[in-house]
Amino acid sequence: MDVEEIIDTLYALSPARFTAARDEAAARAKRAGDQTAGKRIAGLRRPTLAAWTSNTLVRAKPDEVEQFRQLGQALRAAHRSLDGEQLRDLSHQQHVVIGALAREALRLAEEAGTAVSETVVREVEQILYAALADPEAAEAWASGRLAKAPALSTEFPGVDPDAVPTAPPAPPAPSASPPEPTAPPEPRVTAARAAAQDAQWAAVAREDELRLAEEARQRAVGQAAAADAELERATAARDHAYAAVAETEERHREADRAAGKARRAAETAARRLRTLTAGAPEDGAG
Repeated sequence: MDVEEIIDTLYALSPARFTAARDEAAARAKRAGDQTAGKRIAGLRRPTLAAWTSNTLVRAKPDEVEQFRQLGQALRAAHRSLDGEQLRDLSHQQHVVIGALAREALRLAEEAGTAVSETVVREVEQILYAALADPEAAEAWASGRLAKAPALSTEFPGVDPDAVPTAPPAPPAPSASPPEPTAPPEPRVTAARAAAQDAQWAAVAREDELRLAEEARQRAVGQAAAADAELERATAARDHAYAAVAETEERHREADRAAGKARRAAETAARRLRTLTAGAPEDGAG
């Protein structure tokens, strides 16, 4: 019995189906004689709706999961090293990616037949923030077996002492011709660079929204086509039924006419018989 596979299968189920399936799997393991597996399976916690939605995303998008974990590693490293420029770049990326992944998780949950509210989407976003800030939370999230949202870290890890010098560096040795001081970038250039970066991330976000909207449009088109086909089948069945009704009504009228004709023939025959019987001489009369 592959316990890990059973656990993965259970956490792929919606929360409404989890408990009964878990209890059945635990009982099956115990009947097979594997008490350890049965006890472990029985101890699994039912996932919250937000945790299940997050698990659904993890199972469906392994490449995005790996990229997200790499983003978390980069953010934590930037916080430790006090790399301000890298932090600004990664913070933009963080907000865009979390928003995109949360919307994708919503789509996948609805595709699996489970409605998800905006409150649950916000909880999924909190799970993603926790996975960025805490490597242990990231590991739990990437397993696809979350039962509840991990504790949200209030801040990224503290500064790495090795990354911050404890004493000012020694001045460089004098040289015959000191280098020309580097002029700071012009404020307009800095502002333009930041604006260009913001525009790039916004474009990425809009492209992602466009992709999700296109997928939703295609699903709607498919549903409309299926509804049209069902309507066509229902219309054909209705027309067939009306035709059958018309045919049976015509048969009923023909049968009624035939029955009336037969009744009249019988009455005529009966009258003729009575006439013949009344006018005939009795036997033996002379």
